[in-house]
Amino acid sequence: MNFNRPLILASSSPRRQYLMKEAGFNFVPQTPDIDESFPADLDITEVPKYLARKKAEVFLKNITNEIVISSDTVVIVKNEILNKPLNRKEALEMLSKLSGQTHTVITAVCLLGKEKIDCFDDHTEVTFTVLTQDEMEFYVDTYKPYDKAGAYGAQDWIGLVAIEKINGSYFTVMGMPMHLVYKHLRDF
Repeated sequence: MNFNRPLILASSSPRRQYLMKEAGFNFVPQTPDIDESFPADLDITEVPKYLARKKAEVFLKNITNEIVISSDTVVIVKNEILNKPLNRKEALEMLSKLSGQTHTVITAVCLLGKEKIDCFDDHTEVTFTVLTQDEMEFYVDTYKPYDKAGAYGAQDWIGLVAIEKINGSYFTVMGMPMHLVYKHLRDF
């Protein structure tokens, strides 16, 4: 899909790049260099929008006619954000928290041009089956999910064998709610 303006995808995520390509978008990927911290008093459901906006605004001074597309995904279980795990131990702890539970995945997207910014998000509920310790260790050791919020990718082995139910967009869980990206870009 060609729009009248060049697109910059502010992400190094192979999943986001894949989804954008599959949707037919022509874009240039660029990785924003930001500190992904957020205010401690920020409502956890607002964290992805805050971070997506922070990622987009890095590019503001360097764009002319381009539209920057940035995104951030969080996994929330029992009112706790599970970010990207730092190591094997943390990844296994996160998967233990998700095992047998329903959690919420929120992916926020910001579209930024010189003249305006449009930030939006999508919420999807995901239910995991109960995972054994061996299954969690196999997944972490084989797939090394250290670049994924909540220590898992829905498109990986664990998504195939452990996701019992999804209420919402599968692509939101993958990190880019394409139905909303398309609609908002069309109207941008």
